[in-house]
Amino acid sequence: MSQIALITGGTSGIGLETAKVLASIGYNIIIVGRREDRLIKVSNELINSYKVKVKYLVLDIRDRESVSNSISSLPDEWKNIDVLVNNAGLAVGLNSFDKGEFEDWERMIDTNIKGLIYVTKFVVPFMISKKRGHIINIGSIAGKQEYLNGNIYCATKHAVDSLSRSMLLDLNQYNIKVSQISPGAVETEFSIVRFKGDESKANSVYNGFTPLSAEDIANIVKFVVSAPEHVNISDIVVLPTAQSSASTINKKLE
Repeated sequence: MSQIALITGGTSGIGLETAKVLASIGYNIIIVGRREDRLIKVSNELINSYKVKVKYLVLDIRDRESVSNSISSLPDEWKNIDVLVNNAGLAVGLNSFDKGEFEDWERMIDTNIKGLIYVTKFVVPFMISKKRGHIINIGSIAGKQEYLNGNIYCATKHAVDSLSRSMLLDLNQYNIKVSQISPGAVETEFSIVRFKGDESKANSVYNGFTPLSAEDIANIVKFVVSAPEHVNISDIVVLPTAQSSASTINKKLE
């Protein structure tokens, strides 16, 4: 069987484009998401367009038991996972700390930190057993620099930044690569989720400049996984040309 990549949040945005790009270079794909209708649609698209094998897992990565059961129940040939892309993540709300909502905070913590930990914890034994593998965590510029009203989201992405370095230290003995890709402003469903479905607010985030696209990040994933065996690209920060920091975007550029 060809190499296998498992991608969380694989039905839209960066996850979807990553699935397409890795399928285009011959990876069989395991896509993880909460919406079965989208998983079925994406699976069929990948199979028809790239002639690869695809398996999908209907899964909320915040549910540890469900993550354990889903991954352990994979057929043996699908457990030979070569690349894990921890892409699923979100921001909810954009409030100062004193006005933040516990429900929003817990959703971000449970998805961005605990979900990433759960999936990785149950996939890593497969990589250890064969002394080879590659974990790619999709972080954020918010994991490098804080910004106004970003508080809990920034904290979760700082956790991903630290976890990525810690995983690299701990798993190096098993010949497992760990990489983090930290984008700046990427135009996906991200802002729609952050503003809880308010599309006008979401669209205003990207007005006046050209943001990164999901395909841009997917191509960086491809670059990272395509490095020679002796090369591990451990950390990449990528920004749109108009952006110079987590909170500074020149909106006069097009």
